[in-house]
Amino acid sequence: MRTAEAGARNRVQFAALPYRLTTEGDVQILLITSRSTRRWIIPKGWPMGKRPAHKVAALEAGEEAGVEGKIGKQAIGFYHYDKLLSTGAVARCRVDVYALEVRRQKSAWPERKRRERRWMDLAEAASIIDDGELAPLIRSFAPDGT
Repeated sequence: MRTAEAGARNRVQFAALPYRLTTEGDVQILLITSRSTRRWIIPKGWPMGKRPAHKVAALEAGEEAGVEGKIGKQAIGFYHYDKLLSTGAVARCRVDVYALEVRRQKSAWPERKRRERRWMDLAEAASIIDDGELAPLIRSFAPDGT
């Protein structure tokens, strides 16, 4: 695996942090597995033309996790990770994260056969998430109004 190419600029992606409140008022996070390595991640994707970042994050959540809901317009934070490109090079990516209050969970969605999804509390989600910089963001997440 080659390291980031000299002078390569950071790439940007947009992610959704799908969450719900239990009847007891506890926060749960929905994680999904990556398609190839089966690591636990959150739905994310590349910019889509002039579409606003939060809307890209919401679309990715629908495609990758089969959930819809109310997406925040402001990022709640960001994290970095190294993305293996098809060329074999590794690019540093910054991922802006948007909170998505899940209001609908579909039984059929585009990537259902290629991913698992699982609801878990904040501590469990933070402990199994693959991206180390994302764990503190999850651990400290508090939806507006809670």
